[in-house]
Amino acid sequence: MKLIIQIPCFNEADTLPLTLANLPRHLDGIETVEWLVIDDGSVDNTAQIAEQCGVDHVIKHIRNQGLAKTFMTGVDACLKLQADIIVNTDADNQYNADDIPKLIYPILDGSADFVIGSRPISSIKHFSSLKKILQKFGSWSVRVASKTDIVDAPSGFRAISREAALRLNVFNEYTYTLETIIQAGQKNMSILSVPIRVNGVTRPSRLIKSIPFYIYKSLLTISRIFVVYRPFRFFMIIGVFLFTLGFLLGIRFLLFYFGGEGSGHIQSVILSGILLVIGFQTILVGIIADLLSVNRKILEDIQLRIKLGGL
Repeated sequence: MKLIIQIPCFNEADTLPLTLANLPRHLDGIETVEWLVIDDGSVDNTAQIAEQCGVDHVIKHIRNQGLAKTFMTGVDACLKLQADIIVNTDADNQYNADDIPKLIYPILDGSADFVIGSRPISSIKHFSSLKKILQKFGSWSVRVASKTDIVDAPSGFRAISREAALRLNVFNEYTYTLETIIQAGQKNMSILSVPIRVNGVTRPSRLIKSIPFYIYKSLLTISRIFVVYRPFRFFMIIGVFLFTLGFLLGIRFLLFYFGGEGSGHIQSVILSGILLVIGFQTILVGIIADLLSVNRKILEDIQLRIKLGGL
């Protein structure tokens, strides 16, 4: 049984040694533990520090590709290196490495394909109240879209079985955390949450540049998730709402018309017609998007077969 711990990095020369110092080299039930660092176009000496600290594998992006792309680069590399289990953690030492056994145990005993470390969000002092609310809202949205009970969806501390990793795809360029959980739920993988501990802050978050930026990116990510993975429901809700509103406005006009006051409510007829047309078109978009999602699933199955053949 081979475990690879992957760490996406961008200018982490200062924090990486501390993170690596806490990582395990031996775990019960695991024959081989290796470390993999993905240097996402750092302008400092992150890659050199990783090599000096004894990292087994270092992959370098020439230019910064973003967290989601870096995560998938690591997953693909782990698969080529014949990893049976992949553990992802952050380079800022946010997560307590002593909890890695908690992550991998459900995979080892066959009870899960995907395990997410659940942070004690409510008790993390350096998280603002607004950030805590957004974290909980994001997790709730993911639970709805994925039909799972994941408590801390934005957590990057996670373990993935080889079979699950082969089936993952990330389209979002901002972060991989939410989308991978939804894919796991959509593809009927067994996914669990386990409580984990966190360490003290070593640096400000690179992903959250500001609260307004985080809100914007979070809402954009969640909206895109629903469009990609729940297109029929997403567009149908909007379409039915608009169509119903237009229908009610039309009924309202007819009531005035038969009451002899129709001439003063022509605007209602125009607005009703617009809403009916837009609502109907949105429903059609939902049907087409649902058909496209079926095609996407077929392409993912083909991709899986190609990966299995290449590995």
